[in-house]
Amino acid sequence: MNKKSNYFNPTIWASALVLLTSLTGCNNINSTPPVDDTTAPMVESKYPADSAGDVVLNRSITVKFNKVLDLASLNESSFTLSDGTNNVAGDISFQETTATFNPANNLLADTLYTVTLTTAIIDLAEPANAMAENVVWHFMTGTAVAAGPAPVNLRTAGDFAILSKTGITNIPASAIIGDIGASPITAAAMDNVFCSEMKGGTIYGSDAAYTGSGAINCFKGAAADNTLVANAVLDMGLAYQDAAGRTLPDFTELHAGDISGKTLVPGLYKWSSGLLISTDVTLSGGANDVWIFQVAGDITQADASSIVLAGGATAKNIFWQVGGGSGVAIGTNAHFEGIVLAEKGITVNTDTAVTGRLLSQTAVTLDHNAVTEPAL
Repeated sequence: MNKKSNYFNPTIWASALVLLTSLTGCNNINSTPPVDDTTAPMVESKYPADSAGDVVLNRSITVKFNKVLDLASLNESSFTLSDGTNNVAGDISFQETTATFNPANNLLADTLYTVTLTTAIIDLAEPANAMAENVVWHFMTGTAVAAGPAPVNLRTAGDFAILSKTGITNIPASAIIGDIGASPITAAAMDNVFCSEMKGGTIYGSDAAYTGSGAINCFKGAAADNTLVANAVLDMGLAYQDAAGRTLPDFTELHAGDISGKTLVPGLYKWSSGLLISTDVTLSGGANDVWIFQVAGDITQADASSIVLAGGATAKNIFWQVGGGSGVAIGTNAHFEGIVLAEKGITVNTDTAVTGRLLSQTAVTLDHNAVTEPAL
């Protein structure tokens, strides 16, 4: 057989395709699990939460599962939103392990809604595993329509006040309200955060190596805890991608990256360079309004400056996505509000207070600080 007939031989090409898909794992865009997978799909988190009240009228319903699903099984029959009389029309999408129901119109005010996920939802195993039972929960809307973009979905990263891949350093004494964790670096990389500084929170490690000041009553480093913090770090990365991937900004290159002394309304902001805060910045909006700041460079906040919230604005709805090569530097005796999603480090200088979350894909550095996770 000549070279030309070999080149077009269908048997050879079929064998090559099998080899290529086995090497790349691309036989299914959702990466089919092993055939011996017998774990049923389960719900890990959901928004709005069960029994939540005063939910704004222009938000989607999101559900995080423990595994990737068969997309065809997520449809208007298996994932429904009802006002008690009619099912709500909308679109269903799926990214990684999170399903989103986006209503076609704003929800009704002061209405009890029911979300139902049925056992028709299956995974990609062979044979497929179905949800073991229907999952049903309820929430009540209020009357508000939120301004600004939809909040960034933090998933389980939102369970932490501080989260890092390469460690949390600290000059005592700080005061931390909320859980902290680091992974994949050893838990010893958090040794200078002491249990006496954790005000009711827990330190989660990727191993059992944390020693702290000698007291380790606030530390969890068993296998289940290793998995918990590892998953939170993965979710931190997804949240960063979510924030960085938002399009159609309301404000681009505002004030050339120097927002010192300015008042900012809810919205999506984008800068192609760094962001400077030399004097107080005010974020003015309602309790349900959202700010997302996309910063390609670093954030530098000066000593004794503050981020001030006005009109009911809340730290939980403020997101600072920072892609710079250094990260975030917050000055001495300053005050910061919001959730930081940094590709690099976060440094909080002496006696500064933070209300929010410090989520870094490298290290977080503290120096006699007060870090308080935001109220939900």
